[in-house]
Parts: sequence; structure tokens; C-alpha cells
Amino acid sequence: MRRPPAMPSRVAEEADGQWSYADARTDIPVATRTRPTPRPHSSSLHPHPRSPSVARPPAIDAEADAEASLGAELGAVRPDLTLPYTTALPGARAAVLTRLWRGLVHEPLPWVVRRETAGADGVTLHLADGRRLHGPAVDPYGTAARVEQVWFDERPYDRPARLMSALAVPHSAAFAAELDHSVASLALSRANRGAQLTPLAVPAPRAGWEWEQAIVDGHPFHPNCRSRPGFSVGDQLAYGPEHRQVVRLGLAPVDDALVVGAWPDVLRDGGRVLVPVHPWQAAHVLKCPLGEAIEAHPLMSLRTLALADGGPHVKTALSARLTSSVRDISVYSIETSAIVSDFMAEVAARTEGLLHVTRTLGAVTAGSPDLAAVLRESPDTYADTAAGERILPVAALATTELPRSPSWLTDFTRLALTVSLRLLDVGVALEAHGQNLLVVLSPSGAPRRLVYRDLADIRVSPARLARHGIAAPAMTGRIVTDDERTLRRKLFGALITGTLGATAGSTPVLREALAAAVRELPRTADLGTLLEGPVPTKALTLMRLSPERPGDIWADVPSPLR
Repeated sequence: MRRPPAMPSRVAEEADGQWSYADARTDIPVATRTRPTPRPHSSSLHPHPRSPSVARPPAIDAEADAEASLGAELGAVRPDLTLPYTTALPGARAAVLTRLWRGLVHEPLPWVVRRETAGADGVTLHLADGRRLHGPAVDPYGTAARVEQVWFDERPYDRPARLMSALAVPHSAAFAAELDHSVASLALSRANRGAQLTPLAVPAPRAGWEWEQAIVDGHPFHPNCRSRPGFSVGDQLAYGPEHRQVVRLGLAPVDDALVVGAWPDVLRDGGRVLVPVHPWQAAHVLKCPLGEAIEAHPLMSLRTLALADGGPHVKTALSARLTSSVRDISVYSIETSAIVSDFMAEVAARTEGLLHVTRTLGAVTAGSPDLAAVLRESPDTYADTAAGERILPVAALATTELPRSPSWLTDFTRLALTVSLRLLDVGVALEAHGQNLLVVLSPSGAPRRLVYRDLADIRVSPARLARHGIAAPAMTGRIVTDDERTLRRKLFGALITGTLGATAGSTPVLREALAAAVRELPRTADLGTLLEGPVPTKALTLMRLSPERPGDIWADVPSPLR
């Protein structure tokens, strides 16, 4: 790549972003629920008023060097990992820089006024103040870490945090600190990855949580793919799924909890409800000692875990910003959990067995997003392991050789599109990314059916449901919308980029699979919109630079079929 021409210098002021928390929604009909009779107890947690005062994780120090500080801490905690960590840093920088450069090139950043693409010479971004960025051409569906350096103001940058700091745009200081944490945490994950899964053409049977823990690099396109601010080295080694440890969830007794669905007797103590609490949450947010504990295996999202005894999955509240969002659990999600779960079971039954949804068994909140939990069916329920079937999250497909087969990738693409478009036509837009969507494989490795989990961020269209004679769920709030653009963005923004694109790994491979798969699909208006392009994708970089804008921000990337 040629060196870019000279660029004018500039110094700008920047504003720091603020730590934000999801707002609970209470303007909805409440599902059938039970409230245990309060019983005074010195160790009980009393949740009312509804927004209790709890400790918050400290703000990120934008001036700190996370790579160095994590390395120093690692030397004290796990000196055997110091050399592997140092060795992994260059690759981790390139992985995060590739994700960041993808966002800078493709997202509608307000301070980028023009983009020039010059083939092998790469891409030049012209900023509103006359400065320029220059780097290699970037594939919006590519997963390889190909960007090792970006030029800005006649200087090369290989560390994404330093590039973001040099840009000096609004909120870049806070984002730079997150990028620094992302690089350091990713290097730690790679340093402690252990023996890699053999890239089998047909994955060997293994527990579902083992497949989840095989995913080391996190989100394939998010610059904050491994950002875990507030987590020490010890915390990451103890709780990160890729570090393969058993986590002991505390049980917090709550006198007056809101319970939706069935809450098991083993998680009750007389009139009190025992709420599973992540140990990080107990130590850093609730700041309360928890006696009893249950053992569990952390899954991809870190805050959802599989009980070690083979029971249901437990989604816990974690008031830390992981990747993009603070992972607490809103009261709205708890109140609507049973309604949405029952509704989706009915809708999934219309797919002739091609899709199953993990049901919400029970949900509980102490009236605060910081103290809540959800019990869900394990996806393993929907795979006949005795007959040789196995189930794994779509994000784990990259650890196998299956996507390298064009015919297999076409079959999987056809299955994913068939199910997702059928549900969209009926009136449900899934957020079908590689974490929420799982695939059941036959003994030979063929994709047989899909399983979807975590219903908190689907979208439901009453108008579309009515056209099919389906009653809309008795709820209001953010899940419910008839806006066509919102529905299609929700599905296509996750499915095409986050699932099919990440599985294919590049535009040419994705193009071939899509072109073959869509030939057999019915030509609906939704499919027509997808084929015409462009494809919506979350503007992950712009969202981190826009803390004042709630909700999703979107970008358009070229259709792989064009």
C-alpha cells in the first residue's frame, strides 16, 4: 500500500462519553406472576423502592494503557501467560484495527465527508476539517484480520486506541479506552486459549457449552469484540467463557420479588426467592456477600451460563459494558418474558420443525435491572444426541471445516433464509446473529434445523400477524412495531452480516452461497428488498461514538449479490 500524501495537522477538543444504563420499561400489561409473601430477614435484599442505590463500576481511565496494565497484572497473577500474552498482542491489535477500519470506511460518520476507493491503493477518508485517513480496501463481510496499519496525518498507526485518540472527534477518548481494553483482553483470550479444537469436517459430539467456550475472538465485526472494562485479569480468567472455568453463582434472597412463570422450589427459601447472581455483579455492583452458590459453565455472552448439573441456562444481570451494551436485565424484559416465550412457541410451530425456540421457564426481578435473572431451556433439548445429532451456536461454525464446503454453506444459507424470511412474513423479525442462532447438525454434519434463544430483542408486527390470522401478544413497548424498515433492519442486520457473512468469511464466498440459496426461495417483498440491496448493518463504531443517541444506529453495506 502506498504512503498517502501529506495532510494538514489539527488539534481538536473532544467530549468524554458517559457510562449509561438501560431504562426499564413499565408501561406494559404485566404477565401472570406471583409475589412471594415478604418475610423479614437480616440477610434479605429489600428491592423497593424500584431503583435501589447500588455501586457502579468505575469509569474507564482514558489515559491508561490497558495493554501495559493488563500485562503487569498478568505477571503477578499468571506469570506463565506473560510471554503468550505479549506474543499475541500484535495479532490482537490487527484484529481490532480491522474491525475499527471497517466501521470507519462503511459507517455514516458525521465528520467524514468523502471516501475515495482506488483499488489496490486502498481507501482514503476525507474529514470535514481537511484531514485524511488512508488504509487498505476492506471487505464488509470479511473476517480475516488484514489491516495492520492505517495512515493518519502522515503517521502510521497500528494500535487502534492511539488512532482513535489522534482523530480527536467527539467522544473519541472514551472509545479509545474501550479499544485499548479490547486489544488487551483479546490478547489475553488468545494467550490462554489452550489446545484448539480440531477443525473437523464433521464436529465430534461434545457438550453445548464446550462449543460456546471454543469461540475466542468474540464478535467478528465489533471493534470492542473483547472489551470488558471493570474486569481485572483475575476476573477475566475466572469468568470469561474462553478461559473455560466453572463459575459459582451466588443466590441472593429477595423478600418481595416479581416472579414471572414458574420459579423452581430449589431457588426458594420459604417465602423468599433466591435470585442467581453473577459473582462479578455481587462483588462490584451489589456489594453484598452471598452464601449459597450453584456451579455453572459460562456461555458466549459471559453473563448467561449452563448449570453444571445439566439443567436450564441462567441469564444473570451484569451491569458492565460488554462489547456495546450494559448487560443488566430490565424490568420490561422480565415482565414480558412469559408473554413473548409463549407467543414465539406458537409462531415457531408454523415452521414444520425447522425452528425451535428455547422457552423461558421463569424470570425474576427485585425491581432493579441490577438484580434479576431468567431461566431458559437449554438448546441441547432440541438435538437428539443419542442419534448422533449435535447442536452448536452459529458463531462456532468457524471452528470447524463445514463452511469451507460450498454445498454445505449453501444448504445452511438456504435453511437460515427459509426460516427467517418465513417468520418475517408472518410478523416476527429475529435478531438472528451468531450467538442467538444455533444449528442442529445430522450425524454427517448436514444442517437440519435451527434453534433460537434470547427473545429480548426480537420485533413483532401486529399488522403482519393479523394478515395470517395470528393474535398479537398482549403487550406494548419496543418489541412491537409495524415499521417495515425497522423489521427488515432487525433481521437482515443480524442474519446477513453477523450470521451468514461471518460464517462465509468473505464477500465472494457469501455471494456464491446466497446466489445458490435464493433460487429456491419464494419471491416475497422482503426477499426482494434483500436482493436489491444495500444490506443494513449496525453502525457499531458510530454507536460507541454517539452515547447521546439511544438505541441502534444503522449503516448500509453493499449487497454481496451486486
